[in-house]
Amino acid sequence: MSTNLESYVTEEMQIQHAEGVDESLKPKTEEGRTVGPISYMFMWIGDGVNLGNMTLGASLIVAGTAMLNIFQTFAAAAIAIAIISTFFALNDRLGYRTGIPYVVQLRMSFGIKGSVISSLLRGIPAIIWYGFQSWIGGTALNEIAKIITGGSFDNVVICFVVIQLVQIVLSLFGFHAIAWVETLASVVIMLALVYVFGILLTSHSDVIVEKWVHAEGSWGLPFFAFIMMFMGNYAAIFLSAADYSRELKSGISDKKRGFLYFSPILIAYGFVLTIGAMLASASGNSNPVKAFAIVVDNPYITVGVSVFIVIGAVAVNMVANIIPPTYVITLITKMKYKAAVTITGLLALGSFPWVLVQDSSAKGLGMFILIYSAFLGPIVSILLVEYYILRKQKVNVEDLYNEDGPFTGYNPCALLAMLIGAGAAFMKVELGWIIGVVVGGIAYILLTRFAFKDSKFKKGTIFEKIQ
Repeated sequence: MSTNLESYVTEEMQIQHAEGVDESLKPKTEEGRTVGPISYMFMWIGDGVNLGNMTLGASLIVAGTAMLNIFQTFAAAAIAIAIISTFFALNDRLGYRTGIPYVVQLRMSFGIKGSVISSLLRGIPAIIWYGFQSWIGGTALNEIAKIITGGSFDNVVICFVVIQLVQIVLSLFGFHAIAWVETLASVVIMLALVYVFGILLTSHSDVIVEKWVHAEGSWGLPFFAFIMMFMGNYAAIFLSAADYSRELKSGISDKKRGFLYFSPILIAYGFVLTIGAMLASASGNSNPVKAFAIVVDNPYITVGVSVFIVIGAVAVNMVANIIPPTYVITLITKMKYKAAVTITGLLALGSFPWVLVQDSSAKGLGMFILIYSAFLGPIVSILLVEYYILRKQKVNVEDLYNEDGPFTGYNPCALLAMLIGAGAAFMKVELGWIIGVVVGGIAYILLTRFAFKDSKFKKGTIFEKIQ
């Protein structure tokens, strides 16, 4: 792998001195990569053990009836995790080999100006998730404050703002702080969830068996829709896989990096989804924070669990919802990293997350995921087609940073393929992500081959000499 990195040394040296490019967007050098494999795994465990994923599990129980039983849930989860890990390992390769972030990777397919449009489709959902996770954390912090003050303090909005300010401060310290927070959070939260899992099994097993395990469920559209929702929940993250892999130490094979995604996602995501469904079955409430309070009827334990919920909300935001939109803001506004990361946090304050966490809206959260992932499926497909099929994994990184180079402007083929893929996805939104991937990828190949014959974006591709 060091050989691959060495091939970009000359380009990196030139890019490091490029004007108008913030340091955070320049390629990560080998010396600048400080995250090891273990920390990387813990980072993804920390990302997976969060209340958003738990709410997704809770959404399986609608009006006391399970849409999928336990066997169908696990089967759907296994299929989704396998697909997620594969896409992660494929899409992280360019960032890992060259050190470029996702917003620069987009220029390869969409062009320098076109990448702004596609990057917003990643950044906006991240900001909304940022606010959602912060609201969950604020709700848990409010539970702590109520118990400590004997009920004299009860203000979720103030707690939400406090959580948000803490996250903004932490994120100012960059990716190193993120990796540290994730390692600590993942260990603490998993221990807490094991405890809650034990309580659910010992005290609420009868109702869980009745409402979830023995439910009839469905192997039809609800089953496949949950797979799509499951993948859609990760679609934004593996789309911007370069933002994470560029921080990982060099010398790790493609297969090993795939394992670094599969294992933590399987452990964390599978466990959290299970507890979400169990909590909803046992309590009848789809808000995990309130469900915890019902199931764990002890103020001291509730405080402890709420602390872990707060940590979990911060942990997932630090990985999934802060860095990508920050890079988007830096790219569009030319702001420095610290200013952009602060703006990201302030935007999340105004994302109306309380709407998504209402008891009646767990299903709405799933629909939100399906809608935005309809656009993300075509984008990831276009990136993979570009890198693996059209360019055979050969990209001139310096050209991606050259405002007057071959990637200037918009690539109409990529933009049209994205819209075609998203349009097809909306025809059956429950299966939108996979439809968008297939249709978007095929459309991009055909458009690049047969349309816009004089397009400069064909340079360096297999269609360069075909008129």
